[in-house]
Amino acid sequence: MPAQGPCDCPSCPNVFSRDEADKDLQRLKERGPDPTTKALVDAIRALGIEGATVLDIGGGVGAIQLQLLEAGAASTVSVDASPDYVLVAEAEAGRRGFGDRTRHLTGDFVAIAAEVEPADVVTLDKVVCCYPDMSVLIDRSVAHARRMIGLVYPRDADWVRAVAAVMNVAFRLFRSPTRFYIHRMAGADRLIREAGFEARPVRRGLFWQVVLYVRPA
Repeated sequence: MPAQGPCDCPSCPNVFSRDEADKDLQRLKERGPDPTTKALVDAIRALGIEGATVLDIGGGVGAIQLQLLEAGAASTVSVDASPDYVLVAEAEAGRRGFGDRTRHLTGDFVAIAAEVEPADVVTLDKVVCCYPDMSVLIDRSVAHARRMIGLVYPRDADWVRAVAAVMNVAFRLFRSPTRFYIHRMAGADRLIREAGFEARPVRRGLFWQVVLYVRPA
């Protein structure tokens, strides 16, 4: 996933070029996944991923997909708004021998959700902060999750909002369409719980939070 600025969400296609995608893949190969991504994957693996299907929304170069496939997931579907990231992720999955167990879609997940099959596990790693309408994104995502839904998102804190405001001013000055959103995640938590999931906090860092929601057996 792109490393520029606090918001490195691969769901923003406007600034994420092939060069950015190649750099992120090289970074993944050299250093492994980001700590927050690894924390989410470890939490999912601990609950059992063998034979499960995975939907990775804003999948980037495939960090989550590749790890869960290696851990025994049956198949993965990635939806990403950046065509360059989709191409890089698809090529890397094939190179690692997972080509027949992966599917990579290009587009806004909310717009194409009806075309995407539900999965046992749904992940949104640093995606919520790139999407203006948090409620509809969460609603569509939860509707696709059978067993688990995992999120990595910025903390809802005043100083984080201040950082976001400065970043958005800079984006406007440079005429970039990218925006960084700090949503009131209590609303997302309510939507997910109302769908029958229980929250299992995984990690709370200075900037990012990781939460895995699980549907009780």
